[in-house]
Amino acid sequence: MPDLIPSPPRHAPRHRGLSGFWRDRRGVSAVEFALIAPVMLIFYCGLAELTQAMMAQRRLSNIASSIGDLVAQSPQLSDARLNDIFAIGASVMAPFPTATLRMCLVSVSSDATGKDTVDWSENKNSHANCPAKGAVLGAAVVPVGVLPASHSVIMAKASYGYNSPIKFILPSTLNFYRTFYLRPRKSEIVVRVS
Repeated sequence: MPDLIPSPPRHAPRHRGLSGFWRDRRGVSAVEFALIAPVMLIFYCGLAELTQAMMAQRRLSNIASSIGDLVAQSPQLSDARLNDIFAIGASVMAPFPTATLRMCLVSVSSDATGKDTVDWSENKNSHANCPAKGAVLGAAVVPVGVLPASHSVIMAKASYGYNSPIKFILPSTLNFYRTFYLRPRKSEIVVRVS
């Protein structure tokens, strides 16, 4: 009759000391992952936020150049056309929210002495840096060489306050500003009509 008592395993675990603990490689991957995972998560969230911010900044540049170009293509600007241009600017910003999008269109003329004066000014969402009609602008607003004497230029300004949906790396609002200068194409000056 066979013996029913189980025999001890051939390689019974031995009691290892501290030196055996340091040589044991089991669980190394889990420990490495636990150390690297938070850093990788920060990199991932940071890259996602910065990429979205760069996309918003690029769209803002497109808005400023597009609305200025649309105004410069026509000899006059009516209320209906102005509303359409601002609507186009807002649609370019999609899929980003447009609550913090501000747009400004200004016609600036220079006289024979080189004094730059605002002929008309229109803005959307209360653009803070939009010069008023009749204001005299200095070289800080219209850079030297952009507007020759006895000519006019369309100044298109846009600003956007980007709020990250994650708010991990960029917890506060990031403000972008763009300004483009375009010369009228079909006339010496773009006239503002009602």
